[in-house]
Amino acid sequence: MPSKTTTKAKTTRKSAGLLERLAAGPVICAEGYLFEFERRGYLQAGAFVPEVVLEHPDLVESLHRDFVHAGSDVVEAFTYYAHRAKLKIIGREKDLEKINRAALRIAANVARSTGTLLAGDICNTSIYGPDDAASHRQARRIFDEQIGWAVDAGVDCIVGETYSFGGEALLALEAIGGSGRPAVITLAIPREGRTREGWTVADTCRRLEAAGAAVVGLNCARGPATMLPLLGEIRAAVRCHVAALPVPYRTTPAEPTFQSLSDPACASIPDGRPFPTALDPFVCNRYEIAGFGKAAFELGVRYLGVCCGAGPHHIRSLAEALGRRPPASRFSPDMSKHILFGTDKRLRQDNLEYGRRNYRTARAPSG
Repeated sequence: MPSKTTTKAKTTRKSAGLLERLAAGPVICAEGYLFEFERRGYLQAGAFVPEVVLEHPDLVESLHRDFVHAGSDVVEAFTYYAHRAKLKIIGREKDLEKINRAALRIAANVARSTGTLLAGDICNTSIYGPDDAASHRQARRIFDEQIGWAVDAGVDCIVGETYSFGGEALLALEAIGGSGRPAVITLAIPREGRTREGWTVADTCRRLEAAGAAVVGLNCARGPATMLPLLGEIRAAVRCHVAALPVPYRTTPAEPTFQSLSDPACASIPDGRPFPTALDPFVCNRYEIAGFGKAAFELGVRYLGVCCGAGPHHIRSLAEALGRRPPASRFSPDMSKHILFGTDKRLRQDNLEYGRRNYRTARAPSG
């Protein structure tokens, strides 16, 4: 029997804005708000609940605008982990509706003023167990609540993200299905290379496509190097659009997720685990993100972005790699003007000679 939220959602309009944009070319979506606000001191690592939405809404709006300025086509409401189970952990369950509606209102203001897509967001619940029927009912309640508020806000699409259980992703998709909005479903694939039930990535995405997802793919957990091989498997398995939103960290085949990274050279990390607050040595530079964007696009991936740890400079480089010139490109690097490394004829030659003499970078021979 459909939930009250689902029944209400069926009466609202259906937006094809996302699908129209994907048919015309790539769509860029910035994620990763949790890590950025944790670094700034406005939410707590561990719980990762977006309390900043209620306490500093101006900062949330500003970050949305920074990402749009850098090239994001989607304003994703900051409702990741703003669900009943996570709010209960920090004693703020009473703020459940308030935080969701506030996040959606902030995102809608930015989307309307910039001509970008407004996306609702639901995510992994942290309570789901594959063989626990009660947890399935609880998770569905969480999804229905957040989807209902997203529909009320007039979202263009709904993102269901960061699922390591394929069954939970399918449950989220079922809930989104009643909204009349296109569903973007992304998986966070663990170290083992399969969902936690043991499903392959290709099989999981086939199931999601068959169940009605408009876009399927991957987000979070894996950096560019360890996400890219899985994207080829997904692209070969499905006919719908494919999504790729890696974390901007240098993961490796031996340590394929940012949760599994280690830093033996540093003895001061709590528990010896860089995730989530000592990942600084592993951050990808903007050129690595640009390279990933080009490679993923060549595979046929059209919904692209960057997840936890992303900054606007990553999004700008991704956009430029896809042939875009977002407003932030006005300030893309131009080292021809640099006092030591430039080529502009107005620069002092003695400074340029000093730079060549003292800072020349040895290059490996090409070929």
